[in-house]
Amino acid sequence: MTYEAQREDESDNGARRAAPAPGRPSPRQRDFGIFWAAQTLSVLGDSFALIALPLLVLEATDSVARMGLLTAVGGAASVLAGVFAGVVVDRVDRRKLLIVCDLVRMVLYGLIPLLWLAGPRIWLLYAVLPLCEAVGMLFSVAYVTVVRALVDGERITAANGRLNATAAAAGVVGPLCAGLVAAWTGPAAAVAVDAASFGVSAVCLGFVRIGQGTPDEPAPARQGLWRDLLVGVSFLRSHPVLRVLTVLLFLFSFLELGLTDLIIYHLKHDLGQSDGTVGTVLAVGALGSITGALLVARVRRALGFGPTWTGAVAVCGCALGGIGLARDVPSVALLTAAFLCCVSISGTCSMSLRQQVTPQHLLGRVTSAFWTIHFSAGPVGAALLTWAAQHHGTAPVGAVAGACCVGIAGLALFTPVRGRRPEAATEAA
Repeated sequence: MTYEAQREDESDNGARRAAPAPGRPSPRQRDFGIFWAAQTLSVLGDSFALIALPLLVLEATDSVARMGLLTAVGGAASVLAGVFAGVVVDRVDRRKLLIVCDLVRMVLYGLIPLLWLAGPRIWLLYAVLPLCEAVGMLFSVAYVTVVRALVDGERITAANGRLNATAAAAGVVGPLCAGLVAAWTGPAAAVAVDAASFGVSAVCLGFVRIGQGTPDEPAPARQGLWRDLLVGVSFLRSHPVLRVLTVLLFLFSFLELGLTDLIIYHLKHDLGQSDGTVGTVLAVGALGSITGALLVARVRRALGFGPTWTGAVAVCGCALGGIGLARDVPSVALLTAAFLCCVSISGTCSMSLRQQVTPQHLLGRVTSAFWTIHFSAGPVGAALLTWAAQHHGTAPVGAVAGACCVGIAGLALFTPVRGRRPEAATEAA
C-alpha cells in the first residue's frame, strides 16, 4: 500500500470512528449545546447586575445621579476595552479566555456581597463594575469568534438566532428574578446570585472543545500593537459588503439606541402611564426580540441576506415612526415588539455574515473594530433624539427618525448589501 493510500485509509477509519452513533448528537453539536448553555448563564448574570447594582446604589445613597454615574463609568470601561479586545482575542486561546473572563467576574462580583456585610461600600461598586464591564467586552468578542469555530458556515445564522433568542429571554427573566431576590433578601444577595452564574458558566465552558481555525487559513501574524489594532478596520474597509454595512449600521445605531428612552418618555409624559405599564411594554418588546431571533434563519434562507436585512431595517423605520404617534398602550407595545423583532433579525444577519466571510484568525479584531465603529454613534444619537423629544415631542422626532431608517434601507438597495448571498460571492473570490 502506498503512503498516500495508507493515509487515506487511516483518514477514512478515523472518520468512521469519529462518526456519532445514529440518534446521538455529533461532538460539535454537543459542544455547541454546552456553549449555548454557558452563554445563556453569562447573559443571565449580566442582566442580574443590570438591576442589582443600581439598587445597591439607590439603597445606600438614595441618589439617581449616583446611579447614572455608575452606569456611565461602566459603559466607558466597556468602550475602552472594545478597542483592544480583538487583539487580545486573536492572540490567545479563546476557550481559556472565556473561562478566565467568567472566573474573574465571579470573583469580582462575589466581593460585593461579602464586603457589604460590614456595611455599604459605594467605592467598591465604582471599582468593580468598570473591571467587570471591560472583562465582559472581552468575553463578548471572544464569544462571536467561538460560534464560527463550533458551527458550519451554513448553520451560523440559525446558531446565532438560538443564542440571541435565549439571550433575549435571559434579559427578561434576569431582571425579574433579580428584582424578586432583591425584594426578599436585599440587592447584595442578588449580586451573589450573579457571581454564582458566572461560576457555573465557567464550569460549562470547561467541557467545550473549540478549534482555533481551519487548516487552510494562515497562522496569525504578530505585528505591532498599533498595526494589530488597525487590522480589523483594514479588513472591513477592503470587503465590499462589510464596508458598506458598517457605514449603514453606524447610521442606524445613531437612530436606534435612544428608542427605550423615547418609549419611556412617551408612555410617562404623553400617555400618563405608570412604571408598571412601562415595564410591561418593554417586556412585550423583549418577546419581539425573541421572535426575531427564532425566525431569522428561516427568513434568510427564504429571502436571502439583502432582502432580509433591508426589509427588517425598513420595518424598523415604520415601527419607530408609529411609536410616537400611537395614543394607546397596546399600540405602543405592538410597535415596540415589531421594532425589536426586526432589530434582532437585522443584527443577527449582519453578525452571521461577518462570521462567515472573515478568516477565523482575524475574527476577533474585525468584530472589535466593527462594534467600536457601530456603537460609537449610538450615545450621541440617543442624547440628541431625547433632547429633541423633550423640546418638540416624541411624535415628530419618532417620525423623522423612522423616515431616516427607511432611507437607510433604501440606500442599501444601491449597494452590494442588496445581494441574496454575499458570502458566496466572497468565497468565490
